[in-house]
Amino acid sequence: MTAFRYEAVDAAGKSRRGLIDAETARQVREQLRGAGLFPTAITAANNGDADGVERTHLPAASLSLVTRLFATLTRSGMPLDQALAAVAEQADDARTAKVFTGLRTQVAAGEALAGALARWPRTFSDLYRGLVAVGAETGRLPDVLARLADYLEAREILRQKFTMALIYPALVTAIALAVIAVLLAYVVPQVVSVYQQSRQTLPWLTQALIAMSGFFRATGWYWLAGIVVAFAAFAVANRRAAFRSRWHASLLRVPVAGRLIAAIDTARFASTLAILTASGAPLLRALDAARDVVWSLPLRAAADASARLVREGVSLARALKEQKVFPPVLIHLVANGEASGQLAPMLERAATLLEQESERRITWFAALVQPALIVAMGAIVLVLVLAIMLPIVSMNQLIR
Repeated sequence: MTAFRYEAVDAAGKSRRGLIDAETARQVREQLRGAGLFPTAITAANNGDADGVERTHLPAASLSLVTRLFATLTRSGMPLDQALAAVAEQADDARTAKVFTGLRTQVAAGEALAGALARWPRTFSDLYRGLVAVGAETGRLPDVLARLADYLEAREILRQKFTMALIYPALVTAIALAVIAVLLAYVVPQVVSVYQQSRQTLPWLTQALIAMSGFFRATGWYWLAGIVVAFAAFAVANRRAAFRSRWHASLLRVPVAGRLIAAIDTARFASTLAILTASGAPLLRALDAARDVVWSLPLRAAADASARLVREGVSLARALKEQKVFPPVLIHLVANGEASGQLAPMLERAATLLEQESERRITWFAALVQPALIVAMGAIVLVLVLAIMLPIVSMNQLIR
């Protein structure tokens, strides 16, 4: 007999973990199903982390691509092990081929697909494995994989748009700060030395620039060290949940960026909830999984509070409304879905609307930040030019 660790969910959606002695993983699944549990991961307990867990990580773009291919192959009627082998053969990189070859080996040995996915926790999240387990139990694995591919592709597109919206402002800010530092440290001292030798009274703007340049040259290394220490201290403090919660709460209060973060997180929450309920997962299990994909800790706490209320018998719409952080469109559509018995389609509709709102906010954020940065950097350059040119104008007037 071999000891197996298992992860499963019961009919109420509550997670269960434990150890079972059996000859094979298939016997473990049969025992769990006989006990009314739905297994999501089964691993040999005596393998150890080194043998039971792989540290290979697939990028999000590659994972969404191979998930789409895997869904297409299973929907065509191809057996599961052959579909996994086909994905491995068509993989463009060695990491993807390694992962899916290993999956095919585990499945061919009798392991459930969700249990085999648990061997690569850095690639396949709890949500991914839970959806695959639900799809296998309900006999709708191709449909679940297709929904999962849609979900991963939508998240990747949204992430790329958000990244692209931040790249330009970040580059402009970094280059402008570098140029200003070079001007203050090297260019300004050489230019203003000519004015100081003339022994004339310099304009106050030029005097301020000279003083700033001297201060920067004398303390520049201290400022640089302070910035490095501040970033290191922030990274250490950010590991604490209490600090992260305060930091996320302060971000949510920022006028433009806060609403953008809330919109993205709410869209992610609704998308996850929609795909889980549409795949046949119990609502409580879907709420727990959807809570885990929320980045902002205050919104995650609100999602957790909503799940507790639903567990106590409160309707989902009322539970979300009582948190006072979720948008009205989500609450109204959820209420409509619960009243009509069409919760999954209403959640999908809400997720689509929220994703569109997130994209609009990203576009608006980029359109607002980029001109503001250009104006700010132009104003700084204007001040530097005026500080250098004003003494020249004064000398010309004295000569006349």
